[in-house]
Amino acid sequence: MKKFLSSLLDLIYRKKCYFCQSSKYSLKMCPDCYDALDFNDTHPERTIYGVNIYTCGVYEKNLQKLIRGLKYHKQKELAYYLAKFMYEYFEKLNNTGDFQVVAVPLHKNRIKKRKYNHMELVAEEFCRLAGLTPNFKLIKRVKDTKPQYKLSRKERLTNLSNAFEVDTASDLHKPVLILDDICTTGATFEEMIKTLNNCGIKEIMCMASSSPVC
Repeated sequence: MKKFLSSLLDLIYRKKCYFCQSSKYSLKMCPDCYDALDFNDTHPERTIYGVNIYTCGVYEKNLQKLIRGLKYHKQKELAYYLAKFMYEYFEKLNNTGDFQVVAVPLHKNRIKKRKYNHMELVAEEFCRLAGLTPNFKLIKRVKDTKPQYKLSRKERLTNLSNAFEVDTASDLHKPVLILDDICTTGATFEEMIKTLNNCGIKEIMCMASSSPVC
């Protein structure tokens, strides 16, 4: 009877994969669904102010569901899998820089509404994998910007103008790696790069987990 109850409880409380609903591995993202993620090639998506912008994959299928689950549906455990995906791409770049890692910051009003910055969760997991150090105080969002998804590139740049501020008490000499979830027009990265450049930070790299479907 004890063995039966133990097996029953194990069955009930085993985690289901968020993507295929299988409880075979008792993981939030099973190996089969993770392995279905496709990497982009290692060429920069674009270059802004001399800074290379990389995107790890395309915003579709499992990668889209991974990002949306983490960002909008409070599936915080998925941060590890997005970080792992980004780290595996990062390794392909053979970049040995000792970066301080920055997640694209949210305004305090957005944090109050959402309760967390999903990219900070990803950045923390990414740093554990990469042996790097997060620095979420380096740059903050001081302007409560409108959602970007319905705006043109020109409107996005206007929306983001003067949106960020650097903490000059932080380390302004160490290279910076900025992480984001989706790079659509590059406007967010552009404004952050410009803000960091204005404080003397020139050694910057940007990486988003995905780019839009062409």
